[in-house]
Amino acid sequence: MKILVTGATGYLGSHLVRHLMYAGFQPILLKRSTSDVARIRDLLPELPSYDIDRCSLEQPFREQGPVSTVLHTATLYGRGRETISDLWRANVVFPVQLLETAARHGTDIFINTDTTLPKDVNGYALTKHQFAEWGKYYASQQQTLGWLNVRLEYMYGPGMPAHNLITGLVRKCLAGRDAIPMTTGEQRRDFIYIEDVVTAYEAILRSLAKTKDRQLDYDLGSGEAIAIRELACLVRDLTGSSVPLQFGALPSRPYEPLETKADLTSMGKLRWRPRKGLRDGILEVIAYDGGQKDNAIL
Repeated sequence: MKILVTGATGYLGSHLVRHLMYAGFQPILLKRSTSDVARIRDLLPELPSYDIDRCSLEQPFREQGPVSTVLHTATLYGRGRETISDLWRANVVFPVQLLETAARHGTDIFINTDTTLPKDVNGYALTKHQFAEWGKYYASQQQTLGWLNVRLEYMYGPGMPAHNLITGLVRKCLAGRDAIPMTTGEQRRDFIYIEDVVTAYEAILRSLAKTKDRQLDYDLGSGEAIAIRELACLVRDLTGSSVPLQFGALPSRPYEPLETKADLTSMGKLRWRPRKGLRDGILEVIAYDGGQKDNAIL
């Protein structure tokens, strides 16, 4: 099965590409010429790769076709100085164009990676919801391209950037120098380990040959929620740190939900379940970041 993967150099995309390759699928990479390829450098000689800023969207479909599936993981979070129009182009315009191109070339399924955040939280969440609506609408208007929407909960794992909540907490606790300002920490979130995420996508891909449904939604998470306050205390305990946690020092985001938690009914029908518990997953992150710190010292 040939699968065009967007965001292939990102954290999720790179893990998916590596996993799918060794699971017997045929990934085709879609990236930018300026992308940091460090996560997949060793795979590049073995996989077809296209720079979307140097070729048309048609090219990978023409040269690698038939492409049975598009797996869309690319996204712009808007954590820098990006404008609303930057978010709109990256999270709505580009994937809509990709959706139309895939349909023209006979692609069977478009799998979208969506967020569980309400659309009012920020511009990123709003644009993700907008594209999901367009994707559902587009699939309903024609009979060739199927639409699967994966609503991903809070992903974490070794090697994630510092803006990831668990990674950031681990690094600050390991450094142990300054108090960590936080919100009240009452909001509850569902955290899912990266390896569980990629096995879930594999389960979805393998299910495609067994279903005639053309529009499906999947919640992807652990199915359990933990308060951010409790999570922060757990990270501090597992790192052996005594750094103060300043709950209430930061304001909560407007419209932030009190709780998000995956309903695993749809994933359960695929005989998938998460295997990595939160405590063990955090220990993996600690081992990775602790090792990185030791290597830097050496």
